[in-house]
Formats: sequence, C-alpha cells, structure tokens
Amino acid sequence: MIMRGENKSINECVFKTIVFFGVFILNLLQFSSASVISTGNYNKDFFITWSPSHVNTSVDGRTRNLKLDNDSGAGFASNEMFLFGQMDMKIKLVPGHSAGVVVAYYLTSDQPNRDEIDFEFLGNVEGQPIILQTNVFADGFDDREERIKLWFDPTKDFHTYSILWNIYQIVFMVDWVPIRVYRNHGDKGVGYPRWQPMSLKVSLWNGDSWATRGGKEKIDWSKGPFVASFGDYKVDACIWRGNARFCRGESSSNWWHLPKYNTLSPSQRRLFKWVRKYYLIYDYCQDNLRFQNQLPKECSLPKY
Repeated sequence: MIMRGENKSINECVFKTIVFFGVFILNLLQFSSASVISTGNYNKDFFITWSPSHVNTSVDGRTRNLKLDNDSGAGFASNEMFLFGQMDMKIKLVPGHSAGVVVAYYLTSDQPNRDEIDFEFLGNVEGQPIILQTNVFADGFDDREERIKLWFDPTKDFHTYSILWNIYQIVFMVDWVPIRVYRNHGDKGVGYPRWQPMSLKVSLWNGDSWATRGGKEKIDWSKGPFVASFGDYKVDACIWRGNARFCRGESSSNWWHLPKYNTLSPSQRRLFKWVRKYYLIYDYCQDNLRFQNQLPKECSLPKY
C-alpha cells in the first residue's frame, strides 16, 4: 500500500522528470535549428531598414532592387543575427556613370565597439572600373582596408560575393575566388570578430564625400536614378540564441569550423596569389606612410 505522503513524493518526482525532459527537448530543438540554410526569399529572411519606396522586390521574393536618387538611398537587413558561417549573395552593380555611389554588403554587430566584415563597391566615372573595397572591424577598430579591381564588369551580370567566417579565418570571395584572407591571430593580440553576433546588411547610398578619387568625383544626379540588383543568396550560419559556445563548437552543423576550413586549400592559394599580383590596388599593410612605419601587428603574421 502506498501512503498519501509517498504518493505526493512520487507525483513530484514524475513532474520534475517531465519538466526536465521538456526543457531538454526544447533546448535540443533550439540547437538543432541554429544552423540555417536560408529560404531564398528576401521578404521572409530580411526586413527593409530604410526608404521602402526605394526598394523593389519581385513577386516571388527571389530578387530585389535598391534605388538611389536625390531624395534617398535604401537598405535591408537580415531578421536573424549570426555568429560564424558563410554568406553568399549574387549582386549586379550600378551600370554606367556611378561616381560617388556606394553599394555595401556586410556583417555588423551594431555595437559601440562593433565587429564588422565589409564588402563595399565604390562607383566610378563611366569607362572606369568599379573598385571593390573590403574592411574588417574588431572591437570597434578598423583601418584595415584593401581595394581591388575586378577581372570582369560587375554591372553586366550577377556575380557571387561570399564571406566565410569561422574561428580560424575570414575569407572574402568573388565567384568562389578568394580575394582576401584575414586570419585569427587573437592569441598574438590581434583583434578578430569572434564574440559578437552580427546581422547581414545591404545598402545603396551616397558616398561621394570619399568613395571616388577621395571625394573629388561627386554624384551626377542627372545620371540617376542609380539601381543595384540582388539575386540568389544563401546564408548557412549559426543563428544567435545567446550561446556563444554552441556557435563556436565544431560539429556537423557548424561545418565551417571543421579542420579543412582552417586555411586556404592549395588551389585557393594559387587563385589568391593571382588576385594579389594582378588586381590588388591598395593594401593597408603596405601603407607605411599612413601608419608612420608602424604597421598593424597582423601585417607581419601569416595569412594562411
């Protein structure tokens, strides 16, 4: 015979067991959904951050245009924040005369001491190439600009621009060609984005105070409106749920942390050297005048 007190204890034990397993399953579901491959629908994965009247999205949500005119530019951002992963987006840049026009595609934590990983496409006068500038912010510090000319006309068709961000390195890629590597040398005192979750943002804006020939070429509004187009994209990343340790861990879902991604492959290194030899036009690590012969520490450390 079970006494009343014993029955109460059993019920409490059963209740605690149910709660424990409920919480366990809830956490398991949360973690299992933390690595996401995006839907490919701009309406579902992003929200418009400014000037909705200057954003035009296709009916199926798979393509989006941003417009810049004398009234406004425009932008959009991901609904989720991420800590490590890979982001790919097809972009067709502003054709014709685009001096002073900037298209930005980047990750940012939006904190005072923000982390940020930037692609910035700097417009030019007609007949001159658009310049691709990349930059890395770590704990609020940047000054890590690199610039290249592209080996194709980025206004004629869509091309894929990618960011691979893991615990080892950040790799900027154009059509899967690595154009820049920023390595994690945190153990040597070099800043690296590794703790702050970041959202993916895209914007089209007036940068004519600096973007083209140091601000000498201003936007010619008679050539506008200026339109940049965004096509297929893929975000495969760790969604921020408040657990940095989970996003930093090596697992099948966090594939970007696997050992094979801790450096460039031999074929990637060959392509990287090709870009550096023929298309690099500015590297902060070669700018002794700017840094008064005291280049940042990472400039003397290996890239892979």
